Amino acid sequence: MDRFDAMQAFARVVEAGSFTKAAETLHMSKTSMTQLVQQLETRLRVKLLNRTTRKLGVTADGAAYYQHVVRLLADMDDAETSLSSASALPRGRLRVDVPSPLARMILVPALPAFHALYPDIQLDMGVSDRMVDLIGDNVDCVLRGGEISDQSLIARRVGDLQLGACAAPSYLERVGTPSHPRELEDPQHRIVGFRSSRTGKVLSYVMRRGGESVAAQGRYVLAVDDGNAYLAAGLAGLGVLWLPHYMSEAHRARGELVPLFEDWQLDPMPMYVAFPPNRHVSAKLRVFIDWVAELMARHAPITVR
Repeated sequence: MDRFDAMQAFARVVEAGSFTKAAETLHMSKTSMTQLVQQLETRLRVKLLNRTTRKLGVTADGAAYYQHVVRLLADMDDAETSLSSASALPRGRLRVDVPSPLARMILVPALPAFHALYPDIQLDMGVSDRMVDLIGDNVDCVLRGGEISDQSLIARRVGDLQLGACAAPSYLERVGTPSHPRELEDPQHRIVGFRSSRTGKVLSYVMRRGGESVAAQGRYVLAVDDGNAYLAAGLAGLGVLWLPHYMSEAHRARGELVPLFEDWQLDPMPMYVAFPPNRHVSAKLRVFIDWVAELMARHAPITVR
């Protein structure tokens, strides 16, 4: 038994919550994965996992051992990257998950510069607006807009997205241009709904002007949970939408979207990079987070309050 392979297999099973998922992430068979963990238990003479036909759980001994294994594997990874000047640059596979519009419009176009700096980092990028189970999906970090509700995660604020309301000219020609956010509740008006993947509810946006505050709401004919589809619905004239400036700027310049309620303000949407507390901040993860922070500082700097 290779002790390193066995420890890596055990850690991945704990993180993935199943032998099948763990085997997929390590590109090995479920049988081999099971044998490695069984051999590790035999060597340690303790039961690390509780297995039933329906559920896989970690024993008390297994949970304690897992914490040691994670630190040991991370230390070994860091040691390998610092052996010589030739291998000093961070390397290895990094699994990240980012919102689809941010990936398409900001992150992916900037990646050539990142890979010029760190050619040995392999990025596996999930692109979606869904809530990701960082442990179960074996993701190293996520980039998300809005406050982080999961207090168990470590989060670093990397930017603030400025928001504004807008609509397509075809929509405004059809129903008229609203001058006050409350007019969106009138029967002729529609919004494009953005549905939170966490709560399932359509988001509302609080707009302020002087001492007045309005939670902008309205009826919708379409609600989506993906930023790219949300933008497409607005461009198609399906209703009023609220967009980060980076998503609307080019469309406003071309006259494809018209800004609304320009004398009203919305609180900026904070952007965070988040990762599990038991996920060692390896060199490759550290440089990726720093690069994202630098990139967001150019496109959506943190607002000083």
